[in-house]
Amino acid sequence: MSESTAPRGLGRMEGKVALVFGAGSSGHASGHTGWSNGSAASALYAREGARVVAVDLVPAAAEATRDIILKEGGEAIAASADATKSDDVAAVVGQALAAYGRIDVLHNNVGVTIMGGPLEISEESWRRGLDLNLTSAFLACKHVLPVMIEQGKGAVVNISSAAGAVVNEYPYASYYASKAGLNHFTRAMAIQYAKQGIRVNAIMPGIMDTPLIYSQISGQYGSVEDMVAARNARSPTGRMGDAWDVARAALFLASDEAKYVNGVILPVDGGLTCL
Repeated sequence: MSESTAPRGLGRMEGKVALVFGAGSSGHASGHTGWSNGSAASALYAREGARVVAVDLVPAAAEATRDIILKEGGEAIAASADATKSDDVAAVVGQALAAYGRIDVLHNNVGVTIMGGPLEISEESWRRGLDLNLTSAFLACKHVLPVMIEQGKGAVVNISSAAGAVVNEYPYASYYASKAGLNHFTRAMAIQYAKQGIRVNAIMPGIMDTPLIYSQISGQYGSVEDMVAARNARSPTGRMGDAWDVARAALFLASDEAKYVNGVILPVDGGLTCL
């Protein structure tokens, strides 16, 4: 049975509300279809009983994820927001509260890879990378943490990258810097809010096969086939992971099964960061 037709789960998220930023697929507009980290996590949360608020910059991408959840018998609403704008984030938080009355899980999946080092990219591109990969998580926490503090409980899952811990062959300086910043931001928030019942963890995906690589990374290779072969070869397992590997890790961190897991930066990378 494929992940796209998987049945509802064990109810590990029953009664919870999950707010997912970056819930659409980066390939929605470019035509590179498939499950993204955000859409897979949203669907898995819903299969385990959560009510999902699927948020994306592109309304149609958020709606596509919502429609998948509804088709599977889950409950979800779609919302559009620029996660780098505080007013947009605040408005989406208000929509989530109006629809469901609480927010139990904040899932921060917004991000972008921008190729180039200090000599190649503009200051504007550098700041865009930092804003999308790091400031978006800061703004989401800024507006959601007060809700969780009032509830006395909540879980934040930040989607980082193995690039936040190791340097690979790609020349994306802003990505390295922002994902490393997201890792430490995660640790800092985990300690600061632990006594208020809030857990903050992050996942570091490694070499993954998601729509993002076809729209944002394939240009580093002679062809898409070259990219796939090279990325498979780089993984210690001999193959790339996929969005469901990340989603299953996110489900654990978001669920009460991880109630004593806090401040963890979890690699989901087939062992890549051990090298």
